[in-house]
Amino acid sequence: MTTSPSAHHPTGADPTPEPPADTPEPPADTPEPPADTPEPTRSARAHSFNAAAAQYAANRPSYPPALFDAIEDLTGRPLAGTRVADIGAGTGIATALLHARGADVVAVEPGDGMAAQFRRTLPDIPVIRGTGDDLPLTDASVDLVTYAQAWHWTDPARAVPEALRVLRPGGALALWWNTDALDVPWIAEAAARIARHFDIDVSAEKRNVDARAADPAGLLDFTRRTVRWSRRVPVDTHLANIGSHSVFLVHGADHTASFLAEEREHLLRAFPDGLVEEVYEVVLLLARTPA
Repeated sequence: MTTSPSAHHPTGADPTPEPPADTPEPPADTPEPPADTPEPTRSARAHSFNAAAAQYAANRPSYPPALFDAIEDLTGRPLAGTRVADIGAGTGIATALLHARGADVVAVEPGDGMAAQFRRTLPDIPVIRGTGDDLPLTDASVDLVTYAQAWHWTDPARAVPEALRVLRPGGALALWWNTDALDVPWIAEAAARIARHFDIDVSAEKRNVDARAADPAGLLDFTRRTVRWSRRVPVDTHLANIGSHSVFLVHGADHTASFLAEEREHLLRAFPDGLVEEVYEVVLLLARTPA
C-alpha cells in the first residue's frame, strides 16, 4: 500500500473486522447459558469501553518508567523528540507518559467515548479517529508506533503492514500489556474466581502475549522484555479497575455486580487495611524496521 488510508477513510471509523475467536471449553461444573443468551462478540467487547471511559481513566493502572527505559534501549534512541503514533490510545494513559518523556505524540482511537475522555484529559495532544487496521496516517510519517493494551483488538494481517507503511526507515513497532502476576497467590486465587464466574481462561492472556500471536505471518523480528511492578490502591479502586475490563462490561450489570460484591469480601479478608497491592508484569514486544 502506497497511499494514505485517510485518502479514502476520512475518519478512520470503520469497525475492525472480527477474526474467528477460540472459545474455551467451560469447566465441568459450569451450567450451560440459556439458549437465548448469546456470547458477547469480539466487536461488542472492543466497543464496550466507550460507555465506561471515565471509569477506565480513573482506575486503570499506569506503566512504570522502566518500560519506557526498555523502549529507548531497544530502539537505540531517546523518546525525547521522537515522532510517535499511539494506536488504540483509549483515554490516553500511555500517550501521556510518552508525551512526558518528550515524545511528539499523535494518538489514534476508534471509540467515541474513549476519544472524548482523551480530549478532556489531554486537550493539548492531538487524537485522530481510526483503527490499527487502517491507519489515518501518511506513509513514512512516524519513528515509533505504539500499542498499549490494544494490539489484541487488531487483525495482525492488516495491522502489521499498516505499521510498516507509516514507519520511517529505522523505526519501530512497540506492543505492550500489563498482565497480572499470577505467581502471587491472592492474584491467582482472584483469577480463578473470575474464570469460574465468567467462564473464561484468564491465564490465556499471558500465553497469547508472544511474537507468534502478535505477528502470525512472521514479518517482524520481535524482542521481548518483561518489567515487573506494583501499585497499592484502595479496594474500591481495584474493583473499579477490574470492572472496567471488557469481560465485565459485556456480561450484564447484575452478573458483574454479584461478582464484585463477593470479590470485595475476599479482598477485605486478604487486605484488612483496605489497600490492595496489585502486581503486574508488563510484557513488551518491540520490532525495528531496516534503516
